[in-house]
Amino acid sequence: ARVGLARRSYLATLPRMNAAAPILIAYDGSDTARRAVHEAAEFFGSRQALVVTVWEPGLAYGISAMTADPTGLGPEPVDTAAAREVDDASQAHADRVAEEGAELAKSLGLQAEALSVADEGNVADAIVELARKRGVAAVVVGSRGLSGLRARLEGSTSNAVAKHASCPVLLVHDD
Repeated sequence: ARVGLARRSYLATLPRMNAAAPILIAYDGSDTARRAVHEAAEFFGSRQALVVTVWEPGLAYGISAMTADPTGLGPEPVDTAAAREVDDASQAHADRVAEEGAELAKSLGLQAEALSVADEGNVADAIVELARKRGVAAVVVGSRGLSGLRARLEGSTSNAVAKHASCPVLLVHDD
């Protein structure tokens, strides 16, 4: 995997990082995220790590808004119990994914804690805000290397994190 910071420039940033603070690893279960955990373990050794999976609450409401109403008067009302079930299932899935990432991190020597976080705006904002609140030393995030129109339509979580985080960001590129 290619890493966004060369070892020489990475090592030059170490004195500015809080040695007692944990790192934050963004983890979605993808191959790129698994590579990011491996790179984090290589760079940071046995450091504390928050392995974070972001989930999106309110998906049932978003789907309802896109569903055509047979009367043509607007979206059909959402069954709040069903919407809560969707949120509960989304959070449970995120909990499992974060735990999987934390177990991988532990197997590689990191002192990892799994954490799932609800996204209140977008994934990058959730990661940046959590990094700020927890005072992390660095954020590690995988990058799928989107470009062109696809990057503009889907956005780039890793680029947004790198742009807005107040701490160093280690980007691990998909090869």
